[in-house]
Amino acid sequence: MALKRIGNQTIKLLNPPTILSNYSIVGPKEGQGPLKDYFDLIIEDDLWGQESFEKAECKFQEEAIRSAVDNAELSLKDMDFLIAGDLLNQIVATGYSARELAIPFFGLYGACSTMTESLSLGAMLVEGGFADKLVCATSSHFSTAERQFRFPLEYAAQRTFSAKWTVTGAGATVLSSYGSGPYITHVTPGRIIDPGITDAANMGAAMAPAAMDTLINHFQDTGFKPSDYDLIITGDLGIVGKSIVMDMMKEKGYDLGSVYTDCGVEIFNPRAQDTHAGGSGCACSAVVLNGYVLKEMKKGKFKRVLFMSTGALHSPIITQQGESIPSIGHAITIDINNE
Repeated sequence: MALKRIGNQTIKLLNPPTILSNYSIVGPKEGQGPLKDYFDLIIEDDLWGQESFEKAECKFQEEAIRSAVDNAELSLKDMDFLIAGDLLNQIVATGYSARELAIPFFGLYGACSTMTESLSLGAMLVEGGFADKLVCATSSHFSTAERQFRFPLEYAAQRTFSAKWTVTGAGATVLSSYGSGPYITHVTPGRIIDPGITDAANMGAAMAPAAMDTLINHFQDTGFKPSDYDLIITGDLGIVGKSIVMDMMKEKGYDLGSVYTDCGVEIFNPRAQDTHAGGSGCACSAVVLNGYVLKEMKKGKFKRVLFMSTGALHSPIITQQGESIPSIGHAITIDINNE
């Protein structure tokens, strides 16, 4: 009997796991943005001494995981599982970094929703007694994502104003069955929602309905209202998607008000940095969570946060065949109290 299920889609964790430590690494463009003071490490060369951007992304993720574990004053051997993924075919950035870490490994592909997907599954594993300590992580890289999902970098294609800029970086979070918080108290997995959009340069609009669906189900299942949260943050809808979500939620009777923002909106200054509709990529929500959100929670600015990552589950092969872009949003409640 599913005793921890509440409502249609939400899980209430009876023994919420603690976020024991975290770490964020970003590239040079992210290190010039509004959140630069929150990141643990800013790399000035996005190749980071490697022969290719793909190998650089592997290094980003491996270093984030190692550093998060170090911050917990633990060793890699103390980790029961690594739960991680990225944007690349066969999640190779994660697979090759996991090869060096030698932690029992679950690989995920949730596109840009991967950070919250990994935290959701990790929290359930810890709370269910299947692990004492594990690490969740993801990464993305502008130059690897561009040539896989869009155009060769040398092509220098004109970007539309609805297009977003893939974040170069990686974030990692260590979860534990012990600790003094903050805690993951609720998990609301998302459903695939497809509004029929075929434009891969308009991901914010493609993902917004999935974000709305998960938000509404979370509020209905838990009984929480937007005002019960100090921060509701999605990622990575960007400027276009955030605006759509706010309008659609208001039509459904939910005014997200001043507590709502989006990781893709916060990470760049779109005019000064020419990022158009904001940030995207797996690392977008990962570095904003492990940089800005958790550090502000530890300072006491936020006591309860609803954190959601959204992902567009498509590939160029299938969209070039005329298919639309299905999307998903996973949400977790992070609370400084064990409630």
